[in-house]
Formats: sequence, C-alpha cells, structure tokens
Amino acid sequence: MNKYEVMFIAKPLEEAEVDPIVEFISNLITKNGGNIEKVDRWGKRHLAYLVQKQAEGYYVLINFEADPTVIKEIDRVIKIRDEILRHLIVKIDE
Repeated sequence: MNKYEVMFIAKPLEEAEVDPIVEFISNLITKNGGNIEKVDRWGKRHLAYLVQKQAEGYYVLINFEADPTVIKEIDRVIKIRDEILRHLIVKIDE
C-alpha cells in the first residue's frame, strides 16, 4: 500500500455542513480498502481567483494509505460531488 493525500476545496459552508462531505470521502477511502491516517481541516479561506463563481472555499486535507488501483475510483467519485470545487490526490514518496 502506498501513502497518499487528498486535498479538496468544498463550497464555503459552515463546519457542520462540511462534516458530511468529509465523512463521505473518509467512508469512500475505507470501503475501497484504504486506511485513513489523518484528517486536517484548514477551514474557510479566500481563493486566489473565482472557482465556479465562489470567492471562498473550505479546505480539507486527508492523509491515507491505499492500493494504487483505488485512486482512480476515489477520483471519479469526488468529481461527481457538486459540493467540491477542486481536489487533488498526490502520492507521498518516503
């Protein structure tokens, strides 16, 4: 299993409204055989430019371990979610 991190920017919601999104992505990773190491909520921040007509976004970083075959499925499902403005999945080299 390789180590990865997924950073996503959700629409500028309150923290209680972001919880279901974080829970959904965490469940997605664990259902596909991954192990979540850390969830880091950065909070609401101003974006450098408008993304889908939004000037702010709620940043979340999740560190996890998973097989490389799972990453395409996680990426596909995240793209479908309307609440997520942008996301990036990166492999961490040790």
